[in-house]
Amino acid sequence: MTRLPPDEAASLLERFRRHLRDRRLPVTRQRLAVAGAVFAADDHPSVLELSRRLLAGGDEVGTATLYRTLQLLVETGLVRERDFGEGYARYEPAAEGHDHLICQRCGLVVEFSGDRVERMLRVTADEHHFLYRRHHLEVHGLCRTCRGRDLDTPTAGDR
Repeated sequence: MTRLPPDEAASLLERFRRHLRDRRLPVTRQRLAVAGAVFAADDHPSVLELSRRLLAGGDEVGTATLYRTLQLLVETGLVRERDFGEGYARYEPAAEGHDHLICQRCGLVVEFSGDRVERMLRVTADEHHFLYRRHHLEVHGLCRTCRGRDLDTPTAGDR
């Protein structure tokens, strides 16, 4: 994932502040720190990773506050919660649409987007008389590094 440009991250943070104020919810340093950490991420951090980053940056945020703030961010549509089949959620800013390639072995997540995929999905929807609105695409497989390992011994999920 590429890091959001600073102006886009600042805009999302301001939208979150406004959302909190509009609903008469406290605008706390901890909530803003959580939002800022997600908006500044260049990957798809888990709750544990976010907690570590916040602590390393000098922000002590309790686990309950972290979870509640992430829930608020997802509810507002500013952050997307992703499940890449690892047994826990990961988070990303809700910026421009993109899709994901997910390595089943090492968990690498690669974002991609392209007109070809978008056109193909629109044509497919049209062929089935379906009004296309949006999509979420995850391709699970093996990354280049993992493909090069253990070529003679595929795992059950690789067959």
